[in-house]
Amino acid sequence: MRQAMRVSLLLAFVGNLAWALSAKANFNGNLTVEIDGFKNKQGQVCASIFAKSQGFPNNRDRVLQRQCTKITDIPVKLNFENLPAGSYAVAAMHDSNEDLKLNRNSLGMPTEGFGFSKNPEVNSSAPKFSDAAIVLAGPNTSIQIHLKYF
Repeated sequence: MRQAMRVSLLLAFVGNLAWALSAKANFNGNLTVEIDGFKNKQGQVCASIFAKSQGFPNNRDRVLQRQCTKITDIPVKLNFENLPAGSYAVAAMHDSNEDLKLNRNSLGMPTEGFGFSKNPEVNSSAPKFSDAAIVLAGPNTSIQIHLKYF
């Protein structure tokens, strides 16, 4: 009798745990991206969310969501809504001339500000997705990106 009761409790626990994990995995949440480090308020700031490493950080065809907004107050806050639970990486740029591109000089170095989620160190190339990936696992997640200029 005691053994049957233990098995029943164990099965109930495992069932509740599985239900809780599946419910958490099926939710949609919101991501707030706060961006600072601007040289000036000229132009706009754009942020792109990637759900996979393919195309990160600059392939427009692989962007899950993108937002651009005029720079009025610093820091700039962008809200991305209705994102399924999972890992994401965010790339941001200060699009000072509003051409929707990260402009570069003749050596290929960015001439506009840029940044990534988790603010990884950037030297000679963009970070990998795994270096910038954040986990959206709750209804509201906030991150900060500090722009860099070369």
